[in-house]
Amino acid sequence: RAVRGLLLDVSGVLYDSGADGGVPIAGSAEAVRRIKASGLKLRFCTNETQATRESFVKKLRGLGFDISVAEVTAPAPAACTILRERGLRPHLLVHDDLVPEFAEIDKTNPNCVVLGDAAENFTYANLNEAFRVLIGMDKPVLISLGKGRYYKETDGLKLDVGAYMKALEYACDVQAEVVGKPAKRFFESALTEMGVPPEQAIMIGDDIVNDVGGAQRCGMRALQVRTGKYRPSDENHPDVKPDAYVNNLAEAVDIILKQL
Repeated sequence: RAVRGLLLDVSGVLYDSGADGGVPIAGSAEAVRRIKASGLKLRFCTNETQATRESFVKKLRGLGFDISVAEVTAPAPAACTILRERGLRPHLLVHDDLVPEFAEIDKTNPNCVVLGDAAENFTYANLNEAFRVLIGMDKPVLISLGKGRYYKETDGLKLDVGAYMKALEYACDVQAEVVGKPAKRFFESALTEMGVPPEQAIMIGDDIVNDVGGAQRCGMRALQVRTGKYRPSDENHPDVKPDAYVNNLAEAVDIILKQL
C-alpha cells in the first residue's frame, strides 16, 4: 500500500526524557530531516502532558529536531475542546507546567476531573482531593490525558498516568474517558490534520499497546521501535502484533523511504 504520511511518537522514539531535558536517541534527528525532505506528511503524535506544546517543542528544537507547534498532536488541546463542547469545568490533577494549556477554561465549581502525568504532584493528598470531587457527583466524569503504564527517562522507567487513572476508576466506580493515545478520536484527529487516510499512514512508536495497538485499530500500519519503553516481552504480546519491529527510528525511515 502507498505511504503518504507518518505519525511519530516522541518520547522513546525521538528522545529519552529526563530531569536534565533528556537526550536524543541516536540518528533520530537526522531521520526527521529525511522524512521532511522526502515529501511525506508528518505528524508528531504524543501523549506528553508535563509541558505545554510550546515549551515541549522548544526543548526538542534545542535537542536538534526540526519541529513546530503546528505539527504536534497532543492531549491537552484535545481535552480543552471536549471541555468547551460539553460545558465541563475541570478539577485539574496535572503537572504544574501543563496548567497554562487550560488558562481559558472555566475551572470554578468543578464538575469533572482532568488527569494528566502530574509526576511529583501525584501525592496522596492530591489524589484524594480528585477522588472527593468525583465521588461527590451523581455521574462522575473522569478525563485522562492518556493511559500509559510507564515511560522511560534517562534515569530509568517511571509510572505513567494510567496507573493513577486506574486507582480513581476503582475507587469511584467510574470509567475514564481517555484523550490521547490509544483513543481512536486522537489518532483520527492527527490523520485529519495531515489530510491522509489511515490506510496510507504508518505510526512509529515504542508502546506496544497505546502506539501500535491504537494505530492499528484505526486502520493504520504500525511499527514498534526497540528504544524507549520497549521491552523484549513486547514481542510476545498476546493481543498486539506490530507490522514490523525496527531497532530505532532511523532504521524505520530507511525501510519506508526505500519503498517510495
